Amino acid sequence: MEEKNQKPDETLKDIKQILERSSRFISLSGLSGIAAGICALAGSWVAGEMLYSGGGRINITESFRTDILDRWSIPLISLAAATFAVAFISAFYLTWRKAKKHNLPVWDHTSRRLFWNMVIPMAAGGFFILGMLYYNEWRFVAPACLLFYGLALVNASKYTLSDIRYLGYCEIVLGLISMFFIGYGLYFWAAGFGVLHIFYGTIMWFKYERK
Repeated sequence: MEEKNQKPDETLKDIKQILERSSRFISLSGLSGIAAGICALAGSWVAGEMLYSGGGRINITESFRTDILDRWSIPLISLAAATFAVAFISAFYLTWRKAKKHNLPVWDHTSRRLFWNMVIPMAAGGFFILGMLYYNEWRFVAPACLLFYGLALVNASKYTLSDIRYLGYCEIVLGLISMFFIGYGLYFWAAGFGVLHIFYGTIMWFKYERK
């Protein structure tokens, strides 16, 4: 009798999983968040060494001065692009590996919706930041990065694990706070893209992937 009661429960569980897979991209790996966070911390450390360490470098209260940042604009932008590329590749590989392990597609209608709902706010933020750099306005670059990234996560969360939404909220709050601490943008950037990603990725791994 007990086995008969278990079968409907198992059937309902299977149906729930099928519906979830058809409406949400559930292959995001917690390890991908950890990897992205490590890349962000490494990039932040290199940027800090470039700007603040060694003789003749600037101190933190001068870090938003345009005459100083003009000297470092190309190296810093190149470093940011390289950090993003490495983080994206590592996150994609770990997500692809998880999807392959569970025989799930990486690129289907759900992942496409996730992609577009995330890339549009991020692209808008990218152009907004480029506009600020065009006018040599560096002070709010870090807050803008965190804010637009947080908005992208919240916007995309309805097509993937709902936990992504809370990471987005944290990024938005951190971006708003950083607006009032000009000169410490690199530290907020490291906290948002580094520490929060590692924290989130660890929670996701324990919650969904640990056996």
